[in-house]
Amino acid sequence: MITHSLGLSLGASSAIESGVAIREISTGKLIHVDKLFSMNDIQLFFDNYTSLKNTVICVSLPWDNTMLEGKWRILSKQYQLIHNNESMFHNRDNWMQRFSTRGCELLTNLTEAGCDIARFEIYLARQKFNLYSNYKERSSADCKFLQGALKTEYGFEELPTNMMPAAQLEAIIGTMLGEAKLRGETQKIFEFKGLDVINLI
Repeated sequence: MITHSLGLSLGASSAIESGVAIREISTGKLIHVDKLFSMNDIQLFFDNYTSLKNTVICVSLPWDNTMLEGKWRILSKQYQLIHNNESMFHNRDNWMQRFSTRGCELLTNLTEAGCDIARFEIYLARQKFNLYSNYKERSSADCKFLQGALKTEYGFEELPTNMMPAAQLEAIIGTMLGEAKLRGETQKIFEFKGLDVINLI
């Protein structure tokens, strides 16, 4: 029986923090929120987490921050509709790859071990939960807005008054999406490396 929901906001590299949050479904309370950096830290966390079989897990898709050259860097901006015109563009240096494959091997191993894992795109999830602000992503103002909205709109009263890191707040959104998945309120929007990427209906 699924008793917990775990959200993991995966950073694009070890230099960018990853956040993890665990929520008890019956009470709606956050029982663990932490910050991780390397894949070894994340692997160690899952090795020591005893309730894997009783947990629904949602892991965010990190952006691929590979540096590209010249026009390829410009053409690979997220707002460009590349895949509609793939025949016109040559995929040099894998610039069409918008998401990083970081952590895919670990998630595949966890799936093969019987864990319930889905992926999510953090900005699409924030829009569906009405948690998207007009501030620059992951800026201080954006974090303050997100933390306040989670506290007032979604009842996370246990959040502290001081500002939490963006990765931890994004991991909390992952726990909310995991619970929505259990209630049948999500849909598959695409597939990434063998795992469904989901969002609210």
